[in-house]
Amino acid sequence: MNTLNILLIEDDMIEIMKLNRTVGKLGLRHNIIKATNGEDALKLLEKKDSLPDIILLDLNMPKISGIEFLNIIKNDHNLKHIPTIILTTSNNNKDLLECYKIGIAGYVLKPLKYEDYVSKIEKLLSYWSINELIS
Repeated sequence: MNTLNILLIEDDMIEIMKLNRTVGKLGLRHNIIKATNGEDALKLLEKKDSLPDIILLDLNMPKISGIEFLNIIKNDHNLKHIPTIILTTSNNNKDLLECYKIGIAGYVLKPLKYEDYVSKIEKLLSYWSINELIS
């Protein structure tokens, strides 16, 4: 299983702590880079020599919405290949369809119960850590 470099774009500190706690609880060694908004994430992505393996993106963020951020990276020749997974509380069908049209790799609803969250994150990260795109 590969160690992933994960870019987490999330403005809610509790959600950031929850993901960190979950990765630790599962004993995973993934490297999580955090950005609290899309603008900061784009600055991190300018470093072409240290691009993340996957991006976990919240849709509801300040400055640039998740959908705007997606449009920017999917139109960037150097960034469009990075698998981007939406990790959100929004089960808005319009958002879901729009994200898939733009070109996401997955759409995961954050469950309310922590045990369900851990289970979803474990499945998500185990899939991407064995995916052949990630080397």
